Amino acid sequence: MGFTFKIKPANRTWGVEYAIRDIVETSKQALELGKDLIYLNIGDPVKYGFVTPRNLIEAAYKAMLENHNSYSDSVGVPEAITAIKAYAERKGIKPVDIFITQGASEAIEFAIASLVDPGENIILPCPCYPLYQAIVSKLDIEPRFYYLDEENNWEPDLASLEASIDEKTKAIVIINPNNPTGAIYSKETLLQILEIARKFNLVILSDEIYDQFVLEDGIEHISIGALAEDVPVVTFNGLSKCYFAPGWRVGWGIVSGPKEILEDYIEAIHKLARARLCAPHPLQWAIPEALNNENGYIKKVIPDLRKRRDLIVEGLNNIPYIHCTKPLGAFYAFPRLDIPEISDLEFVKKLIMEEGVVVVHGSGFGQKPGTKHFRIIFLPEEKILEEALHRMERFVKKLVASL
Repeated sequence: MGFTFKIKPANRTWGVEYAIRDIVETSKQALELGKDLIYLNIGDPVKYGFVTPRNLIEAAYKAMLENHNSYSDSVGVPEAITAIKAYAERKGIKPVDIFITQGASEAIEFAIASLVDPGENIILPCPCYPLYQAIVSKLDIEPRFYYLDEENNWEPDLASLEASIDEKTKAIVIINPNNPTGAIYSKETLLQILEIARKFNLVILSDEIYDQFVLEDGIEHISIGALAEDVPVVTFNGLSKCYFAPGWRVGWGIVSGPKEILEDYIEAIHKLARARLCAPHPLQWAIPEALNNENGYIKKVIPDLRKRRDLIVEGLNNIPYIHCTKPLGAFYAFPRLDIPEISDLEFVKKLIMEEGVVVVHGSGFGQKPGTKHFRIIFLPEEKILEEALHRMERFVKKLVASL
């Protein structure tokens, strides 16, 4: 007779959204209408002509030829862990544990799942990379948010951070350099976040996947884990962004802080690592090649990215009703929309359908009530960005005239 009812999905999936990819559905509709699309929505450098360094490819290939194709140790290849430890120490972090994962995303999920139970909460930035909301929804954890201050170069609003904490809070998440705003946090701000973590006995989860994308002279990326040995910190990183290998899915977590209070937490993370066997084994052999040598490739591309950043910021600020704070790092900007009578999602969908410029609505990341934004990347070549800006200006003028 067969099934006579629909299969009901688990409640935990109801809140799982990923705006960066969800907007692709609108893009498909525009393609079907024959629109020439300019994709400025996904932070994948390889899609925009950046290439994975050859020495990393050769290291992974050599590992395959040498038959490093079995399961590895669950927390990672010892040689790779040693390289990560040395890199962390150069940043000023003193690791007490390192675990290698299928992208930094898995490291983040391990760290949260091992720490927070249903009914408890963690503090997330607003705006925030959507992965975090997806994870807490899946794990039935309450997300609480602190604002990033657009008027202060998108630095965390520490008053709103502290106000979000209660007796069920377990951790503070920071993303530095930030996605989606491109902010790089000052040492003063990081020290104040550490003070809040001390006051409330909280773990800090620090996403630093863009740590080498510093676009402004005189600015330094500082790892929060390097500023205190008495606060438990898990620092996330990987090969995806700074080493231009996003599809390899190679990431890691670095646990620092007082070892005696972290032992059970570390073992919980290791349990999850063992349950999924291991990260991709041969690709882990690219980690020592990446971290034990100077990243000459990123040094070559930073000047180009700086030019593209300046082009996009100046261009956006020349469009009526749009204001863009200059990002200091990563390859994203998060401009504000001051157009009345239209939501950011409506704006983005209309922009895609009418002009073929694909960006992501700010509400997909979260934003301060009463504000509207969108996220745009500046990875493409300058002529592509110039065309996108031309289309956006035309669209905004037409849109405003119609309202």
